[in-house]
Amino acid sequence: MDLSPHAGFVTPDPADLALILCVQDGLPLVARPFAAVGVQIGLSEDEVLARLTRLIKIGDIRRLGVVVRHHELGYRANAMVVWNIPDARVTEVGRSIGQQTFVTLCYRRPRRPPRWPYNLFCMIHGHDRDEVTRNLDHLVETCHLEAIPHAILFSKRRFKQRGARYGEPIVTPPIRHANPLRPAAG
Repeated sequence: MDLSPHAGFVTPDPADLALILCVQDGLPLVARPFAAVGVQIGLSEDEVLARLTRLIKIGDIRRLGVVVRHHELGYRANAMVVWNIPDARVTEVGRSIGQQTFVTLCYRRPRRPPRWPYNLFCMIHGHDRDEVTRNLDHLVETCHLEAIPHAILFSKRRFKQRGARYGEPIVTPPIRHANPLRPAAG
């Protein structure tokens, strides 16, 4: 029942809200992250997975993915490569580019003529600029993009990467039960 004063506003389920706030800063780096989240908010691992699946299916969570912190992994150079792909080929070319192991993002955006003719963007990471450039050369050759206008935009600054924020995490006392992340004492 919606008791809110705003028409169309649905009061979120408290467990769903706790789950969203718990995972918004990332999953714990443990063998069973969904079990660890469950321990933190008083749900089983299966309940966490079922709720996340439902929240994604109904659109309350638009995506659940990994944010890779490239710099910490030794990748010190990255560049956004922008392409002016004929509209009839953009889906096909985007899929081909996205299959390359060194491409971490590939997505379509509208052109902004006359100054910005590009409609496909991809991110290439490397240990240094030379590696990024070699990967771009390989991409052009492999995907047959020699005649396609493009530009390479190297990053000069690094910004903190994170997903969407929905509020401050709710800190709840742990529920007293067996921890599924530790072996039982024997």
